[in-house]
Amino acid sequence: MLKVEKVTKIFEPGTVSEKIALNEVDLVLNEGDFVTVIGGNGAGKSSLLNAIAGRFLVTSGSIFIDGNDLTKQPEYKRAQWIGRVFQDPMMGTAANMTIEENLSIALRRGKVRTLNWGIARGEKEIFIDHLAQLELGLESRIKTKAGLLSGGQRQALTLLMATIKKPKLLLPDEHTAALDPSTGRKVLALTDKLVQDDHLTTLMVTHNMKDAIQFGNRIIMMNEGRIIADIPAEKKTNLKVEDLIAMFEKFSGAGLASDSMLLS
Repeated sequence: MLKVEKVTKIFEPGTVSEKIALNEVDLVLNEGDFVTVIGGNGAGKSSLLNAIAGRFLVTSGSIFIDGNDLTKQPEYKRAQWIGRVFQDPMMGTAANMTIEENLSIALRRGKVRTLNWGIARGEKEIFIDHLAQLELGLESRIKTKAGLLSGGQRQALTLLMATIKKPKLLLPDEHTAALDPSTGRKVLALTDKLVQDDHLTTLMVTHNMKDAIQFGNRIIMMNEGRIIADIPAEKKTNLKVEDLIAMFEKFSGAGLASDSMLLS
């Protein structure tokens, strides 16, 4: 379903600030895969998601979804295939627009824009039904501006916006890192429910090894722009955090250093 072939991204090549963010990354996700991505700061986790989503064009390599070559397509064209949830709850919604207006935009993602961007008949009922599934009471607040919601509510709305059209690929990028632990657990549980209910192919970056083990059917470990381990479902079942730390040290040839807190 998703195919990443020899993808490399170099920022500011040929300068003293040159940075290799991705280094010949190969990755295949089959339809329905829920893959978690872990690694230290600067490992290339977010860069991988940004490359797939088209936030920047890669230096070399190719990216395919369902056989469609997206390598040179801009981000707005890839949006018809991809749903994103960012670390910052403020990034996924328009603060000055109401909940229903945000959902209306999400419902039209990938469509040709016209002058008629009002909420069509029947759409309000669709929004209320989807919002009710979040169990946050937002279905009774559809006229509320997104900027007035709490961080957790806004992130849940962002997640709903990313999945309302059942994207070919869902890309949550450490989307609970900015939330308090209790709210983060709720958003993660909601993520898992939406992914399972709609059989969404998902590539989720997480800063927490326990979450990487608990959710999904595969774990990918990154270091210095490369995938250094790809752990399948049959090996993931009985994994513990200590096992992942040992794997990281084995395959990277280095200790966790200051990243140990992020990877625990």
